[in-house]
Amino acid sequence: MPATLSTLASPPEESATARILATAGRHLFTYGYNALTMDDLAHELGMSKKTLYLHFPGKDAIIGTIIDGIGRTIRAEMEAVLNDPGLSFVQKLRAVIDVVAPRLAQTSPAMLRELQRYAPRIHRKIDELRQKNIPYVFGRLFRAGIAEGAVRADLDPDFAAQFWLQAIRGLTHPDTLAATHLTPRQTFEQALALFSGGLLTSAGRKDYEKLFSR
Repeated sequence: MPATLSTLASPPEESATARILATAGRHLFTYGYNALTMDDLAHELGMSKKTLYLHFPGKDAIIGTIIDGIGRTIRAEMEAVLNDPGLSFVQKLRAVIDVVAPRLAQTSPAMLRELQRYAPRIHRKIDELRQKNIPYVFGRLFRAGIAEGAVRADLDPDFAAQFWLQAIRGLTHPDTLAATHLTPRQTFEQALALFSGGLLTSAGRKDYEKLFSR
C-alpha cells in the first residue's frame, strides 16, 4: 500500500488523497470489497461525499489506485532483493517470499471472489500485475540460481518463470482456493515447495531445506 504522505511536506490535496487510500485499504483488506462504501469512507474520514468524489470518481478508482501502489512497492522491493550481490539464490528466494507473503496474507479468498464477481476490471488488474512481474522476477531469479549452481543447468528459465506464473494464476483463482481450502499465502508456499523439488540441484535443495525449515 502506498506510504502515508507527511502532512507537513505535502499539499492538502495530496494529504487528503493519501488518507483516503490508507483508510480504504484498511477497509478493503479487513472487510472485503462489498463492505467498502463511499458513504462509510466519507464518514470515517470526516469529509463530505462531495469532497471524496472530488478526489476519486468512485470506490473502484480508489481500489485501482491502491492495487497500483502495492504493485509498485512490491516491484521496488523485489528489485532490491534481486540486485543484492550479498544474497545467495536461496536467500533471494526467501527474501522474495518475505516480500510477497504479507500481501498475500491480507488477501482472503472471499475478497478475491467479490472482486471477480463485482469488480472484474480490478480483478483483471491484479492478474495483469502478476503477468508483468512474476516472469520478470522469477526469470531473473532462476538465471541467478543457474549461474550459482543451485538451479539445474538444463532448466529453461523463461519457461520455468511462465510455468510458475500459470501455476500461481490457477492456484489463486477463487474457485481453486474454495476447493483447496487454502489461503493465498498457504497456496503460494505449498506451490513453491512442490515446484522447487524439480528445480534445484542437490546442493541447492540442501540450502533450500536448511533455510526454509526454520
